Amino acid sequence: QSPLVESGGGLVQSGGSLRLSCAASEFTLKYYSVGWFRQAPGKERELVSCITSSGAGTNYSDSVKGRFTISRDNVINTVDLQMDSLKPEDTAVYYCAADLPFNVNKCYAEQKEYDFWGQGTQVTVSS
Repeated sequence: QSPLVESGGGLVQSGGSLRLSCAASEFTLKYYSVGWFRQAPGKERELVSCITSSGAGTNYSDSVKGRFTISRDNVINTVDLQMDSLKPEDTAVYYCAADLPFNVNKCYAEQKEYDFWGQGTQVTVSS
């Protein structure tokens, strides 16, 4: 079983919303920076958003900026990705990943920085 589990994916119409959640069952997620990545068919996996372990910093790809919001809830040990105004080009498998950082105020776009990965959840946006 993957140390991270994503949930909340599904099929939605263009303009709709989904909320993805990333949970950790074997460690305390609040000590980790967390990234949400996605991989569309025939494309490389790319960073969508990340949040620092401190929670004070976030980053977004240009393609989702202003539409997606990443947040963390250290009480229930999850990191969520609220996705609004979804477009067909957002269709992909979405993965969360966790990195135990040296700097609590940084999160990374590079996949190699992340220590743990989930198995992914499918998001499909119909036009």
